[in-house]
Amino acid sequence: MQDHRAERVSEAVKEELAEIIGFELSDPRLAAVDVTDVTVSPDSRHASVKVSLGGDEGAQRQAMAALDHARHYLRHELASLLSLRRVPELHFEPDYWPDAPGRVDLLLKRAKKKRATPEKQP
Repeated sequence: MQDHRAERVSEAVKEELAEIIGFELSDPRLAAVDVTDVTVSPDSRHASVKVSLGGDEGAQRQAMAALDHARHYLRHELASLLSLRRVPELHFEPDYWPDAPGRVDLLLKRAKKKRATPEKQP
């Protein structure tokens, strides 16, 4: 039951952060930032927030610095938007493979499809 609750909290935090970062923050360094995944610890004290970063390496460093600078504001906004007993500390990290879960799903579907269709013998 605890894991299910943490998953729901993670999803809610992800949705709200994506909305705040994408539409409410006016920092131009965050224009190419997308929240790809959030994992909240079981005790809800910490949240690992994975973000995809556009631009070159310098722009990515600036985006991470902007996120670190805005994390207290973001946490405050989450507290006002979500009814949580404890709002987690936000820890941002770059997601170098933002489409990896989608790619894995695609590969699994292909493998299942190949198994389902009988191979033709010459």
